[in-house]
Amino acid sequence: MRSFLGGATLIAVAALSGASAAEAGDAAAGKALALQWCSACHLVSEDQDRASSASLPSFYDIAKDPGWTEEKLATFLADPHPQMPNMTLGNIEIANLASYIESLAP
Repeated sequence: MRSFLGGATLIAVAALSGASAAEAGDAAAGKALALQWCSACHLVSEDQDRASSASLPSFYDIAKDPGWTEEKLATFLADPHPQMPNMTLGNIEIANLASYIESLAP
């Protein structure tokens, strides 16, 4: 729990300073990572073969939800819910995924 709080604090400080990890993200790299890690369960891209669960939100659904900002996505991806695999993403990978998901917003 202590490491999560430290990571969340760092993300919050970066967001307040105007240099959030999500702003520095590379959406194209995030898409590649999403196809590698997330597409087994989530629909992450129109050119994806298939997603294994239609009951999970697609990345498009997440992107449409105004409650999921890049900063919130980055914080979530730093400590995802238990049902997600332990991807052990670094800050750059988190920023890239958050940037990609945000790029899908209408």
